[in-house]
Amino acid sequence: MERILAVTRALAAPFDLHSLLETISSAARDMLHAERTTLWLHDPATDTLVVEVSTDLPPLRVAVGSGIAGQCALTRQPINVSDCYADPRFNREVDRLTGLRTRCLLTLPLVDHLGALMGVMQFVNRVEGCFDDTDQALGEALAAQCGVALSRVHMTQSLIAGELLRQEMQLARAMQRSSLPLQLPELAGYEMHAVFQPASLTGGDTYDLALLPQGLLVVLGDAAGHGVAPALAVTQMQAMLRMALRLGATLETAFTQVNDQLAMTLPEGHFVNTFIGLLDPQQHVLRFISGGQGPILQFHADSGACSVHRANSFPMGAMPIRALPPAVELAFEPGDWLVLLSDGVYESPDAQGQPLGRSRVQALVAQSWRDSPATMAQRLLDAVAAHGGGLAQDDDITMVLLRRLPS
Repeated sequence: MERILAVTRALAAPFDLHSLLETISSAARDMLHAERTTLWLHDPATDTLVVEVSTDLPPLRVAVGSGIAGQCALTRQPINVSDCYADPRFNREVDRLTGLRTRCLLTLPLVDHLGALMGVMQFVNRVEGCFDDTDQALGEALAAQCGVALSRVHMTQSLIAGELLRQEMQLARAMQRSSLPLQLPELAGYEMHAVFQPASLTGGDTYDLALLPQGLLVVLGDAAGHGVAPALAVTQMQAMLRMALRLGATLETAFTQVNDQLAMTLPEGHFVNTFIGLLDPQQHVLRFISGGQGPILQFHADSGACSVHRANSFPMGAMPIRALPPAVELAFEPGDWLVLLSDGVYESPDAQGQPLGRSRVQALVAQSWRDSPATMAQRLLDAVAAHGGGLAQDDDITMVLLRRLPS
């Protein structure tokens, strides 16, 4: 009992996995007077046992249910064999690898406090005689402590890995947000507002509003899915687009070159729904190409109605462009709006799975067109939240709102 308690105290101390296994192996060998011990850890992914600590065994992997160790793992019951060569379950290949002869073998399952299989412990060749009931009881007491200790180490490793992942996600979030405009440009005769609200730490949406020699750049991008991979795709798209336009490329050239580069670099099945527009603030005309991004709403203050425009090209990165359709031109009269929303707004579900829908969005725009873009954006967010009835946000939400001021 004193030796068991000593081992229990040792196993309660902080350990990395290798040190823990060495401690278990050494204590087990001494307490049961075994010539050697072997510790097998269970690999749930392949449902196999892998030798982690052994005094003389090379790296070895066996299926659960195969051999004595595999049978012990399968049944979760101790197996005490006094004559291994008379037992058909015994794998003589192990003796061939070690050069030793196994006379007797005590095999015990290692399970955690919830009964999950952690591995198997084997005691090989008692120094005197065979392993008896007392040895088995002593080994089971030690195995119970070892199973819990192994579980503790695995949980600690999982917590550490989770914290490292959280830190990396926070860094990815900071990097993605740094790609967004630090502040929105000021343009005489216009006011604008943008919202970026990812469903997780990083999102598959992006936006851009920037004054360039060609005019006001207006971008909304929505990659398939949300998380790190889509965030990388939209950040890559946005960086290339900014570079092309700042170097003097036309709208058509920038769209084509960025699309073709994404088509070469993005994994198959990945793409970015992208609206790219350039507003001429003198002529009050917006020229745009929309690769998969829609609907595009233009509210007309004089009539109180919305014009709805569809995408006029396929999503960016889906395939190389052979022939680019002509850009669409929108003329803005005083009080007119451009409303760009990602599908996280239109497709936001209620408790029954019904989406918010375009008609509700258009009705809210018609009610709020005299408000500021920031106020309209908040009303849209409130409408999404009210429609969801407390459901967690399951898709990224991004908005770009542009309004020509009344005369």
